[in-house]
Amino acid sequence: MKADFIINGRRESLEFDSRATLLEVLRNSGHREVKSGCENGECGVCTVLLDGIPVNSCMVLAASVIGREVTTIRGLTEDDDTGLSPVQEAFAEAGGIQCGFCTPAKVLVTYSLLSRNPQPSDEDIMNALDGNICRCTGYVKILDSVKLAAEKLKASGKESRKERGK
Repeated sequence: MKADFIINGRRESLEFDSRATLLEVLRNSGHREVKSGCENGECGVCTVLLDGIPVNSCMVLAASVIGREVTTIRGLTEDDDTGLSPVQEAFAEAGGIQCGFCTPAKVLVTYSLLSRNPQPSDEDIMNALDGNICRCTGYVKILDSVKLAAEKLKASGKESRKERGK
């Protein structure tokens, strides 16, 4: 099967098996920034944004996303000196990156959360991150990273890409 996908704002024409998951199609087309973990929806490491909402790409059939907006961690980069979004900067500065394997998924979930709720409570943050397992940390630095990201976005006056009409 061949179809057009919108990945990180760009149209890509991809060939894939009709039974393939979004994770398989993304990784097979060179999007290695999408990590593969448990492949059964338990760990959250394969999270991408589908129309701005976090999903486990290992649980989504690729054929169901044709023509929809898929955002990987590469889709959050900025056109400035660092190339990092405020959310990515916050994770680096607050120490929420640890080994980095689960970081792309956590950054995407944080971005989605802050797009909908720019001032989340600790409970809001924990609920948003539920289902994204980190084996390196006790989650304190990750919580700190999300809070710092909220501060950075507020201070910069930056809106989410969705609100800017990406």
